[in-house]
Amino acid sequence: MFRSICRTDVRRENKTVDIVKRRGVITANKVHLKKYPIDNPVTIFNASIMVDEDELIVYGRIVLGYFTYASAIAEFRVPIKDVFNNLFTCHYTAEIILYPNNKFDLWGVEDPRVYEIDGKWLITYSGRTVNYFDPSIRVERTLPVTAILDKEGWRKLCVFRMPEALRGFLISDKDAFLVKMKDGLKLFHRPHMRDERFYLAISDVPDDIFSFTEFRDISVKNTTLVLEHAEFEDKIGWGTPPVKIDGEYLFLLHGVDVETKVYRVFAILMNDNAEVTAVTPYYIMEPKESYEVYGDRPFTVFPCGAQLVDDSLVVSYGAGDSAIGIGEIDTSELMSILDSNRIE
Repeated sequence: MFRSICRTDVRRENKTVDIVKRRGVITANKVHLKKYPIDNPVTIFNASIMVDEDELIVYGRIVLGYFTYASAIAEFRVPIKDVFNNLFTCHYTAEIILYPNNKFDLWGVEDPRVYEIDGKWLITYSGRTVNYFDPSIRVERTLPVTAILDKEGWRKLCVFRMPEALRGFLISDKDAFLVKMKDGLKLFHRPHMRDERFYLAISDVPDDIFSFTEFRDISVKNTTLVLEHAEFEDKIGWGTPPVKIDGEYLFLLHGVDVETKVYRVFAILMNDNAEVTAVTPYYIMEPKESYEVYGDRPFTVFPCGAQLVDDSLVVSYGAGDSAIGIGEIDTSELMSILDSNRIE
């Protein structure tokens, strides 16, 4: 079905050495919505981040009611000093910037990944399509949608779909973002196919999508399988858009335990040819705080954003599907762990 560049000599153990320093948590009661009749969302989680001078710009998935759990994306700013001092006590004013409005995201705008390519800010999110709640249609229930920030605000550019011949076999496609690599623009995504397998994949997409003036339906090409899940995992998925360090791309990924379904985090490095060059030999984060082990989805840490701040990697993640967690990783420590498990 897909081409494979998977390495068979990747060494990973089913253990965790948690190196993430928890810096705080942002809950829905601390986030106040502008221009909306409800002051607070019901919940906010699975946030991505960008750095703008001395602030983090946070893009969180919000839910305003539990009937269909339909999500939108809200943006707010957090002074970086808050991250390292008093994140638990602060309140923030947020604005809804992306919400359901077409057949590709009618039932929800979920799990944003925000990133920059060629000076342009982009968000790729998981759109719950019009098929999501239809029991008679078990294809294309979620699809990746990308939006761009222009002078008018956030504008949806396109939806990414598998080639026509494969669309009848795709149940959902999540955990997506774009990366510009040596031979062009790539969509990193996680298709779930009718064989009930979840594929950690990269596909080619057109390089001119940023010039689109109208929303388009894009078929990906040359889908390649990158890494298989371990025997102790049910599935793995892309977490954060990459941070470039010493010429390599650093990604955080999540892995789901095959028995307990606990979400944990590991990291990989890739080169500019989209080849995996290193993998942490064990998980580097797992649920341990009360807000990570208990929530709408217990025992979940789900990273969606990572940014370098001085010598640290600041990570935003979903905690129990109920709050935004902010963590800090010593970059040199993480790179040392990755260096210990290089793929020759």
